[in-house]
Amino acid sequence: MHSVPLHRSIIAIDIERSTSPVRTNPIRAELRHEAYRLLATAMQAAGITEEHRDPLTDRGDGVLALIPPDDGLPKTLLLNPLVPALVTLLADRNAGLASPERHRRELRLRAVIHAGEVHYDGKGYFGEALDVAFRLLDAPRLKRCLRLAVTPLALVVSEDIYWSIVRHEYDGIPQSAFEPLVRVTVSGRRRQGWVHVPTPRQALERAAIKAVASRPKSMIAA
Repeated sequence: MHSVPLHRSIIAIDIERSTSPVRTNPIRAELRHEAYRLLATAMQAAGITEEHRDPLTDRGDGVLALIPPDDGLPKTLLLNPLVPALVTLLADRNAGLASPERHRRELRLRAVIHAGEVHYDGKGYFGEALDVAFRLLDAPRLKRCLRLAVTPLALVVSEDIYWSIVRHEYDGIPQSAFEPLVRVTVSGRRRQGWVHVPTPRQALERAAIKAVASRPKSMIAA
């Protein structure tokens, strides 16, 4: 039986240096837990609760989130406030690490935002849209952007997201902050990715994000 296409907004994250030799299995477990927690908290800050999304999908050293269409949750929310909330949560979490442990326990993420048709066959999600997202997420130039960045997050958006959302400069989404630095090939077609390295929010906005983070874990966990 063939599965039917389901439209989803796609956001996925991947942990930088997840296989570094200085990271023991317990540290990797800690970073995985934190990646899930911070992504769920950032989504909550954007108004995307568990009822608005499919269950988070594990990717070993990353997480996949799929969001069904909802007129109350436009794709703009993924770029603002979700991404600024995520980079702020990461920065605050890393700032609290003791200096001797920072190299081993610092959490830095690559992220991708895309949208398209996905399939589910009872074992997991698949489809060309996910292939595009993961190829962008794993692009060497995105990895390099994060490696050179001071902030703990580097984002790449697909052509679809750039031309339908970013270029229109909706509130809090400056087109000038995105650069066409990534190119990948999927199913014989060249795809472009636009990279943005966001900065953490300022004091007042941080307070609102922390208010979400302080809620009971059951309210924000996957």
